[in-house]
Amino acid sequence: MRLFVALAPPADVLTDVDAALGPAREVQPDLRWIPVERWHLTLAFYGEVPDESLTGVIEMVARKLSRRPLPGPVELSFSGSGQFSRRALWVGVAGDVDRLRALAKSVNTDRRPYRPHLTVARLRGGQDATRAAEVLSSYAGPVWHAGEVHLVRSFLGPHPRYETVSSWPVTGPAPES
Repeated sequence: MRLFVALAPPADVLTDVDAALGPAREVQPDLRWIPVERWHLTLAFYGEVPDESLTGVIEMVARKLSRRPLPGPVELSFSGSGQFSRRALWVGVAGDVDRLRALAKSVNTDRRPYRPHLTVARLRGGQDATRAAEVLSSYAGPVWHAGEVHLVRSFLGPHPRYETVSSWPVTGPAPES
């Protein structure tokens, strides 16, 4: 099974992003726009994991999160846009980004630097999403608080979908001095 760890922004925040995408969709309707119900803020991607390893992955994520609890809520908003190597159009993240990076680092098994973003469209065959990114460049969405971290299973195919396997609160007790 394919697994990843993510935050699920509140519905009203995603509705705001979706509305902001209207003009970008008009200037580049040929992009593969990702449906709102599949939007999430990925913290770590584990890829293919054997079914029998699921319990171990759940325990690992719980252990990693308990080692680095974040005191208080993580305040975020979506802001700006860009594209990755002509593969994806994204909306950026603002707010407590350093704390978000610490959260991602706590569950990540990859050594690459974490680049927080919300992927809103996939690009085909080296498409250039510059016009859509320019339309979204000044976007500044509402502030929201990250409440839970989710371990998510991804089902690929013609109609991809996600299923939450387990969840944990983002915040924990303040570390003792």
